[in-house]
Amino acid sequence: MANDDKRIRRILHLKFTFAGAEPAQILAMVKAATPFFEFFGSREVKLLQNVDDPSRFIQVIDYVTDEGLELNRQRIASDPRMQAYLQAWRMALPGGVEIDVFQEME
Repeated sequence: MANDDKRIRRILHLKFTFAGAEPAQILAMVKAATPFFEFFGSREVKLLQNVDDPSRFIQVIDYVTDEGLELNRQRIASDPRMQAYLQAWRMALPGGVEIDVFQEME
C-alpha cells in the first residue's frame, strides 16, 4: 500500500433474530468468523443480545480499510469467502439479516 492511500473506519451492524437458539451457539459462530473479519481489516467484533427480546441480536464489526476497497464494496461482497460466510448466516437465520454500515462523526 502506498503511503498516500487513505484509510477509513466503518462500523457494520448485522441485525437478526434467532428464535430458539442458544446464545452460546451464536457466539461460537461469531468467534469462528473473527479471523475472516480480521482479513478485511476488522478491529473489533461484538455480539449484542437484546435484553427485552433475547432472540434478537446485533453483531457489530468495527473495521478500518483502504478507501479504495470501501468505495468498491460490491467487489468485496462478491468475494467467495464473503459469499460463503453470508451463505452460512442465511442458512442459520431463516428470518434474514439486516445490514447497516455506519461511519463515526468526527
